[in-house]
Amino acid sequence: MKREIKFRAWNKKDKVMVDVASINFWPDGVLSVLEDVDDAEPQLADGYELMQYTGLHDKNGRDIYEGDIIVTHPKSRYEAPKSGVVQFGGHCPSFGYKTEDGEEYDIWSSNAYRTYEVIGNIFEDKQLLEGKQ
Repeated sequence: MKREIKFRAWNKKDKVMVDVASINFWPDGVLSVLEDVDDAEPQLADGYELMQYTGLHDKNGRDIYEGDIIVTHPKSRYEAPKSGVVQFGGHCPSFGYKTEDGEEYDIWSSNAYRTYEVIGNIFEDKQLLEGKQ
């Protein structure tokens, strides 16, 4: 099974979301990040918040990453839409989302029953989470 592994990062200093060209692991465990292949030198990863791609796309074809704020669109008329933040699973190595009332869902196991739409992320769209969680 082929799986696409990629990351994006929130640049804490410049306050912008960037694609990550490479991640370097050093012998002492320190990570560095290259924003693009033309970067002259790696930047220490502590200046970035890394987010992994889930391998899924939302209903509009947009990649879903950790830290994205999503809205579910249930395929059942008996279930209300929910919003939540995508995060790496706390119970098993998978991606899920946590709703404003603290419920946790696994994206893959619930994928047959609903579609998802990315409406923002926790860094650029914090106002979407105000009063929630």
